Amino acid sequence: MKINKILQQFLFLLGIVVLWQLLYFVVVDVLDIWKPYAMPSPAGVWKSLVRLVENGTLLAAIGNSLLRGLIGFLISVTAGVLLGFLMEHFHFLHQNMRPFVMGVQTLPSVCWVPFSILWFGLSEQAIIFVVVMGSAFSIAIATDNAIHNVPPIYKKAALTMGASQKQIYRKVILHACLPELVSGLKQGWSFAWRALMSGEVMTTCVGLGQTLITGRNLADINQVMLVMIIIVLVGILIDQLFFRSLERSIYKKRGLA
Repeated sequence: MKINKILQQFLFLLGIVVLWQLLYFVVVDVLDIWKPYAMPSPAGVWKSLVRLVENGTLLAAIGNSLLRGLIGFLISVTAGVLLGFLMEHFHFLHQNMRPFVMGVQTLPSVCWVPFSILWFGLSEQAIIFVVVMGSAFSIAIATDNAIHNVPPIYKKAALTMGASQKQIYRKVILHACLPELVSGLKQGWSFAWRALMSGEVMTTCVGLGQTLITGRNLADINQVMLVMIIIVLVGILIDQLFFRSLERSIYKKRGLA
């Protein structure tokens, strides 16, 4: 069953590539509506892939971007979970800080780029700062919601059995909110990955964002398209290999999968 699903997805993607190449052939080669430099093609993207892999640019860019993304995401998780816990634990913060946090979260990540450059220059720290600011507030809101949505009966039952406040958080609330919290962390990673690209395109540090801008500067539409595809594929792989596996494990332990 799983093999059939993978085969179906592969054939679907193959069909998209074939239609894409056919569209390029008709629009560029036959009708001459667009110029070759203005429309990417599967063949051109493949040539860019081979070239960037052979000179080591692509692998270095992926590795550096993943490292920056991981560092920024871990900082975001630490800060976001702590802030979300404080907002839920203290009623004053929940009422007064939550609207502010939600408002800041609506800011596009690129808005933090000028601050990061002024404060940290064109450095690794500037990129990580953009990642943290782009995802930490989302994780804080997700943490607040996950804890807040734990049924009150769980807490009351634990209190009647003599559990302390510390035990309620550690033994009851943490386990009850874990599925929703993991979903929030997955969303936080998507924000972090997008924020990372916003930060990298503004710096000269080697990464996927910088490789994307290099393609633009060289008027190489195929390289630009290749990097966009790689960004999407890396995001999908992280989701499938880590977050989906973690979600399945949690749901399985609770008899929900």
